[in-house]
Amino acid sequence: MAAALVFSHSLGSIAESGRELALSAVLGLAFGIVLQRSRFCFFCVSRDFLERRDARGLLGILAALAVGILGYHLVFGAFMPLPTLGRLPPQAHIGPLSWVLAAGAFTFGIGMALSGSCISAHLYRLGEGSTVSPFALVGVLLGFALGFLSWNSLYLSGIQQAPVVWLPHHLGYAGSITLQLGALALIALILWRAHRNSQGAEKATADPLPIWSQRWPVYVGGLLVGFIAVLSYFRLGPLGVTAELGSIARTGGNAMAWLPTRLEGLDTFSGCATAIKQALWSQNGVFVISLILGSFAAALSAGDFKPRLPRLPEISRAFLGGILMGWGSMVALGCTVGTLLSGIMAGAASGWVFALFLVGGLYVGWRVRCKLNWL
Repeated sequence: MAAALVFSHSLGSIAESGRELALSAVLGLAFGIVLQRSRFCFFCVSRDFLERRDARGLLGILAALAVGILGYHLVFGAFMPLPTLGRLPPQAHIGPLSWVLAAGAFTFGIGMALSGSCISAHLYRLGEGSTVSPFALVGVLLGFALGFLSWNSLYLSGIQQAPVVWLPHHLGYAGSITLQLGALALIALILWRAHRNSQGAEKATADPLPIWSQRWPVYVGGLLVGFIAVLSYFRLGPLGVTAELGSIARTGGNAMAWLPTRLEGLDTFSGCATAIKQALWSQNGVFVISLILGSFAAALSAGDFKPRLPRLPEISRAFLGGILMGWGSMVALGCTVGTLLSGIMAGAASGWVFALFLVGGLYVGWRVRCKLNWL
């Protein structure tokens, strides 16, 4: 923890962008702690529901979305009192609606299930000493490169003319909040009924471990994630964890002359930007490093830092899943954090479409794991 705070303080001394980098470090540190202590992993909580009908984790994700929707719309209203057609809030992750988005989300869901975690969870599991996550993240870099190679044809055939739908344009801020919170409430009701009716759902029991060593309820993690997301957007920009990974893949591929010299329209979209790196430190890069440091500090202090030798099937599965996640997040302009969380919080229809097809891909990937006994 001390090392992470020193890292944050040292970034603050960098000229010009130092304060923004330092704040990115603090937010990343907090994000990593919250993810690790609350086990805030999209695949893990989905797997809990699929296998045991335990909906508590998924309800935590809904809590994060509810807090973020309210917070984002309050920020929008302060800076854009009228959501005028033709104008979008700056930097918000509001993407085009196309079959490419659906394909990217579906592919990402399969990859997430095969690898055992989403990208953000693989990052916080690095802090827990995971020896499988590095192979998944290498696969993500390769998947991004494949996404860049396929981007131009996908852009020209499916993205170029795709509409960008921001719900406040059509419903106003109040209507956007009401519709989205209503949808979350309906989903929560369905999940809770399945949870209560299932004999396999675990009942809460007293945990004999010290408070810090106990896992936080996922709803606590969800509320904190929503708060961090709103604060991040207000001061820096939307949450996301793939911009730096994509930039590394793009910079490396460009240096090797593997990628097209021009990626049509890519840099005009909001989302997890993947520009060629021009400096050592970027806001997202600092955020990701601090996320890992925060997770490491939390895991070490709680006794969750437990490295072990990975098995070859785990490595292969993680690498393949990483490739699928990298390609999916590249063409969908983000992952479960950038496109789903930040997108839905911003009132972007693209966030909801991503979530829908992600669930489909996750289910297919989970069924493949069951069929091949990869549990």
